[in-house]
Amino acid sequence: MHTRLSFFGATGTVTGSRFLLEIMGRKFLVDCGLFQGLKKNRLKNWEPFPVPPSEIERILLTHAHIDHSGYIPCFCKQGFSGKINCTHATHALCEIMLHDSGYLQEEDARWANKKNFSKHKPALPLYTVEDVENALSFFQSVHYGEDILISDGLRVKFKDAGHILGSSFVDIKTTVNSKTRRFLFSGDLGSPMRPILRDPVQVHEVDYLILESTYGNRLHSSDHKQRDKELARVINESIQRGGILVIPSFAVERSQELLFYIRELEEKMIIPSLPVYLDSPMAINATSVFEKWTSEYDFQAKLLLLEGKNILRPGHLRCVKDVEESKALHDVKGPAIILSASGMLQGGRILHHLEHRLSKSENTVLFVGYQAEGTRGRAILEGKTEVKIHGQSIKVKAKIENISGFSGHADYNEILAWLMGFNRPPLKTFIVHGEPNSSQVLADKIKNLLDWDVVIPAFKESFEL
Repeated sequence: MHTRLSFFGATGTVTGSRFLLEIMGRKFLVDCGLFQGLKKNRLKNWEPFPVPPSEIERILLTHAHIDHSGYIPCFCKQGFSGKINCTHATHALCEIMLHDSGYLQEEDARWANKKNFSKHKPALPLYTVEDVENALSFFQSVHYGEDILISDGLRVKFKDAGHILGSSFVDIKTTVNSKTRRFLFSGDLGSPMRPILRDPVQVHEVDYLILESTYGNRLHSSDHKQRDKELARVINESIQRGGILVIPSFAVERSQELLFYIRELEEKMIIPSLPVYLDSPMAINATSVFEKWTSEYDFQAKLLLLEGKNILRPGHLRCVKDVEESKALHDVKGPAIILSASGMLQGGRILHHLEHRLSKSENTVLFVGYQAEGTRGRAILEGKTEVKIHGQSIKVKAKIENISGFSGHADYNEILAWLMGFNRPPLKTFIVHGEPNSSQVLADKIKNLLDWDVVIPAFKESFEL
């Protein structure tokens, strides 16, 4: 049985997840993400896909984050017309996130043309909202654990990855002449013991594992109470300074978790109840999706619901959808919290808030998620005293804080603990979706601890399996 696995993204970087599996005479793409961060990576979004998209039968989507789903509208523009399979919650979130991505790219192109800071005349969006509408027509969603029977001897199943709402491992099983092979794509492996969502499910029978390594060289704080204390400290110190606490937050999952934690700290009277502005239409819409899909909550979150608690709503939450309302936040005096997207400062309303707040020492900027190489967020965390926003240099005078324990990705010990649950070693494990050091450290740990056959593929590298 001819089987080939090719890596067209998420190699040496944490973005652009695109894995082509050619199996039983068919071609499947697992994830179809945008490259983000460094310019050399972003430019890959404009390159034609190495295989004609019209030849690919299905896209199997692990979850809705843009680095896994954001290339889909381009892919459809290039000729893809097959099915896009994912969970129902992923489908619901993609409707929000891809629309937002198309809109932001149109807006960024318009802004670049207005301010004349693009080298391209005129600057054009990678894709439009109309392209997104076309792409969404190809989605066909399923429940966790539901079999997708593609043909005799070929089935796909989605299993809960515990990363964001709807996130999945893609489990592909083939049977030829009574010989079975199982391929498992991890997508993004969730960090266990976080609020709201279930922990990642344990898998067992796996022949070929494609495993993410975002935090392959790092450990989260093992003390979750310490993370809560850190958040309370940052909020209370921000109150003392009298400024605004600005939190660049990923609109899906991180924003909802922060709302959950802020509400909990308020209820325990560890922090005062203060105005919390959720200034991201996508985060507001995603919160509504979270509140609809309560069936995917973990046991503890469901118990809180039964107690009548509105777990994603702090006492003075204000949802800011309108652009004029967002601009009016520039006049808000502290203390207050502004939660806004995007999480890596790549675009969106957060840039306008930072343009206004970053240069004032009474304000605080709190990072609560991974900041990829080449992003503004990484530059600020690394101590840059000036960053460019909308073509202007902005001085960094605000207090900069970072709490890594909120990451939705498993750290290396959590990954290793999950791997220890396998009933046997895979024939081969491919390490992807990590910066080079992260991938190498995780690969070495897996080899040393478990003695597995581990490979770190290069961009566009293919393997006969």
